[in-house]
Amino acid sequence: MTNSNAGDYSKIKFGTDGWRAVIADDFTFVNLRVIAQATADYLAKDMPLSKDQVHQVGVGFDTRFLSEKFARAVAEVLAGNGIRVTLSDRAVPTPALSFAVKTRKLDLGIMITASHNPPEFNGYKIKNRQGGAADVSV
Repeated sequence: MTNSNAGDYSKIKFGTDGWRAVIADDFTFVNLRVIAQATADYLAKDMPLSKDQVHQVGVGFDTRFLSEKFARAVAEVLAGNGIRVTLSDRAVPTPALSFAVKTRKLDLGIMITASHNPPEFNGYKIKNRQGGAADVSV
């Protein structure tokens, strides 16, 4: 038996543009917070800034079940790491987040969406500074 609060991180596998999983199965608040922390760690390690600068990340979400709450959890983890977060105040399409990342010159964008996957899925998409899909190295 596993501790339901611990999460099963071995099931978090990134594919094209991010991670997708079944809500309440592998796509949980615990696993999502682990990924958000990994994103914050990536920014600190691989995108270092000068002392007076702060990383900026946009977080958007779609209309799937719990997407807004998932996005808020991601934003809380990032903000807890000193990252300036712009959290969407409503559901937005992924291209709108990509546009915001590029035009506002943000370091990354995080979109909570499973795109074309069935409704029981949700996902964590990472957008680069140009608003495109994050490279495999990310």
